Amino acid sequence: MDPVNRPVVPFGKPRAERADAVRNREHLLETAREMIAEHGAGKVTMDALAERAGLGKGTVFRRFGTRAGIFRALLEDDERRFQEQVMSGPPPLGPGAAPGDRLIAYGRARIPFLLRHHIIAQAAMAPGQPTIEAGVNMTRLHIRMLLGQARVDMPELDSLALQLTAALEGPLLLYLSAAAPAAPPAPGTGPHLANSWQALIERVVVLNR
Repeated sequence: MDPVNRPVVPFGKPRAERADAVRNREHLLETAREMIAEHGAGKVTMDALAERAGLGKGTVFRRFGTRAGIFRALLEDDERRFQEQVMSGPPPLGPGAAPGDRLIAYGRARIPFLLRHHIIAQAAMAPGQPTIEAGVNMTRLHIRMLLGQARVDMPELDSLALQLTAALEGPLLLYLSAAAPAAPPAPGTGPHLANSWQALIERVVVLNR
């Protein structure tokens, strides 16, 4: 497979599920999204989700295990959709554009994604169960691949990819590290971060060829 079209983070072949189990999962995730949109993440509990979805509590517990598991499933589902856009969506986010343009587009898409999901990511946190590792790994591997394709003339591209990943994913980590639940990002945060990301990538790619 062409490396440009290779999955950024291979999730592996999903375990086969019964059709009714798949339907229940999709119904529960959609119901959880509706509850978050209407009342906020704080109102989403195992019992409330079961009642709203019209399913037994046992079904919800078997599917998610804990309340945090609901939000982890939401985050993983949206991360998968995001990765599909990176893998096979239209350029410049998807394949078909120059590596530098794809790096810029990735940051400009990833930043609003992270800011939109910071409440869900915070609710998904549980002791011993990291919630954003897959997304961070996806970003690091994708950045490293594109740096190589751009023929950036710098030593230790792995280290550079790691630092660029921190620059891109770091704001979400700062929100999640707050002692109290983080307030929604201030208006303008996304565009400012996106512009800074573009300026950073332009300097790294253009000045180091």
